[in-house]
Amino acid sequence: MTVPLGGVPLDGHDAVYAALAGAGFTDLWSAEVAGSDAFTPLALAAAWQPSLRLGTAVAPVFTRGPGLLAMSAAALAEAAPGRFSLGIGASSPVLVQDWNATRFAEPFRRTRDVLRFLRAALRGEPVDEVYDTFTVRRFRLERPPTVPPPVLLAALRPGMLRLAGAEADGTILNWLADEDVPKVLGALGERRPGFEVVARIFVCPTEDAGYARTAARRLIATYLNVPAYAEFHRWLGRKSVLGPMWRAWAAGDRRGAAESVPDEVVDALVVHGSPETCRARVRGYVTSGVDVPVLALLPTPELAAGGAAALTTLIAQLGPATSPQG
Repeated sequence: MTVPLGGVPLDGHDAVYAALAGAGFTDLWSAEVAGSDAFTPLALAAAWQPSLRLGTAVAPVFTRGPGLLAMSAAALAEAAPGRFSLGIGASSPVLVQDWNATRFAEPFRRTRDVLRFLRAALRGEPVDEVYDTFTVRRFRLERPPTVPPPVLLAALRPGMLRLAGAEADGTILNWLADEDVPKVLGALGERRPGFEVVARIFVCPTEDAGYARTAARRLIATYLNVPAYAEFHRWLGRKSVLGPMWRAWAAGDRRGAAESVPDEVVDALVVHGSPETCRARVRGYVTSGVDVPVLALLPTPELAAGGAAALTTLIAQLGPATSPQG
C-alpha cells in the first residue's frame, strides 16, 4: 500500500499500519510530491510494525544532496534492517524547479550518477568522485547500515529501464496498464540477480463507475501531461487516443483535457469496482510480471461517508489475506 493515506494524520497511522499487516499486506511504499516526505511515514512504520517491508517510491534525485539522501536511507535501513528498499527517480520539472528551486537538468545522467554514488556510499565506502553532474569530496557515512538497502530506480522509457536493469536492484513503474507490463519489462535488458519489479497501481474501490471515472480522468490529465509521462504513453502506443487530451491541455483547457480521456484508457490505467474486482485486476499485473503491486488508494464516496471504520473494512476487503489465491 502507498502511504500515508489521505485523511488520516500521521500520528493515527499506527492503526492503519496494524490493519494493513492484519489484512495480509506485506509492504508499505511512500510517495513524495507535496505532502509528507518519503522517509517519515516509513520511520513510524519501522517502529510500529516490525514485520512490514518498507520502500520509497520515490525519493527524487534532485531535491536532496547526494550525501543527505544517503544519510536518510542509511538511517531508515538501520531502523528496519533487511526490510527497507530505497527507490529513487528523476521526478519532474514542476516538483524540482517550481517547488524546490533546483535546476532540473540532464535527468538521466543525474539519476545514473546518484545511483552509482548511493551504491558505494551505502556499502560504507569512502566516496571521492567527480561524476558527470556533481562532485563528491571525501564523503563517508558515519553510520553505514549493517544491511545495505537495495536501490531501485523509477523508470519509464528504454534508456532508464536499461540503466535499471544493468545497475539497480529493481525498478519502480507507475501509470501503466497490466497489458503494458511485458513491453516495459522487455526494455530492461539484462538484470542484476534478485532484480525486483515494483509497480504503483491506482485503485478506486467503488462500484460507482461514474464517480471513479471522473476522479480518474482528472488524475490522468494531471499526470500524463507531465513530459516524461506523455512520452511514456506515446512509446506505449497511446499517441492517437491521448492526442485530444494533450492538445486541450496545451491550449489551457484543463477541463476539456480531462473530459477527452476515453473510458478505455481510464479503465486500463485506474483500477475501480468492488474490492473483489480490484483484487482480480491487481492480480493481472502480477501475472504480467510485476513482483510487488503497490496500491495507491483513491478516495471514494463510501470512504467519505464511513470514516475510519469504513477504511478499516476496506483494507480488510482489499488485503491479500482476503483473496483465496493469497
